[in-house]
Amino acid sequence: MRNLKNLLKNMDPFLLLWPVVLVMVGFIMIGSTAYEGSFVFDRNMLKQLFAFALGIGVLILSLLFDYKKISGFEKILYPLTIFFLLSVYTPLGSTQYGTRGWLDLGSVNLQPAELGKVLFILLFAANLSRNRKELQDLKGILKALLYTVPVIGIVVLQNDLGNALVYCFIAGVMLIVAGAAYRALGLIALTATISSPMVYMILQPHQQQRILAFFHPNDTSMAGNYQVWQAKMAIGSGGLSGKGLFLGTQKGLDWLPVQESDFIFAVIGEELGFLGGGMLLLIFAVFLFKLLKIGEAAEDDYGEYIVYGIFAMFFFQVFENIGMNMGIMPVTGITLPFVSYGGSSLLTNMTALALVLNVSIRSKLITF
Repeated sequence: MRNLKNLLKNMDPFLLLWPVVLVMVGFIMIGSTAYEGSFVFDRNMLKQLFAFALGIGVLILSLLFDYKKISGFEKILYPLTIFFLLSVYTPLGSTQYGTRGWLDLGSVNLQPAELGKVLFILLFAANLSRNRKELQDLKGILKALLYTVPVIGIVVLQNDLGNALVYCFIAGVMLIVAGAAYRALGLIALTATISSPMVYMILQPHQQQRILAFFHPNDTSMAGNYQVWQAKMAIGSGGLSGKGLFLGTQKGLDWLPVQESDFIFAVIGEELGFLGGGMLLLIFAVFLFKLLKIGEAAEDDYGEYIVYGIFAMFFFQVFENIGMNMGIMPVTGITLPFVSYGGSSLLTNMTALALVLNVSIRSKLITF
């Protein structure tokens, strides 16, 4: 316990502050989506509060353990992660929005692919730190990518294209940070680009429709375009300072779909305007910059890869979610970290934050 107190002296309070601010913004905006003449503490807010409290508990407990010891459990964690992701095919599994990706646990639904992102980062970081010298040629990089195939493949089979893209982006960033040969990575990226039409052909019909809709943004009859049009109208109508908290009309008249989750940024844009949306982006930028600095200062490869993997996860999700709200990215159902409604998402984000804090406090000189 004394050792923990000394470690906590090295914690950057702002690293914890910014995510908490984002969570508070999320609580308020989720409450706004349920507002009908008065503020209502509804079921969604109760679930979000529970997930946040659970995340704080995970964060505190995680600081008791040195992250370096996790790599020693890779051989156990890898198959457990596979089984965890496959658990959606048990009788507890359920399908939502065309994705077989949830566990029905009664009063709550758990999404394994969300929590699996953190496990994936821990496992891939251990693999890369163990095989870093092999990443200087194409064979070594393909070997590393083969390690990710079972995990990403299961997410793809669940028809969860959004999360599958997050996993792929994480893997790509971690490979670059680990020093993988650029020429070999470029060849792999070129091959993936050339083969994209074949990948498109094996996608589910609703996934193909969303991609087609992205290339035909003016056709509101296509899946996803109606949501995007309503989101853009909400953001645009907010102007500089917004219509006022709880006073959004696109939101209030239920013209904006999935407003508490996928399109919560549109609610922020409508009610708080360009200034509110810009401030939110600034908070994310400061937070992501801090992650980069912590990754740079990590005392070992494993810690460095973990932090950069978590940076990649947050960066992609922020870019994709806000991008689809503004019509510059396809609709994928990816949540806005710490802000969107979703217990699995918030718990995943808090667990990822706990790992970053763990690396951070153990990467500084400890004075006893």
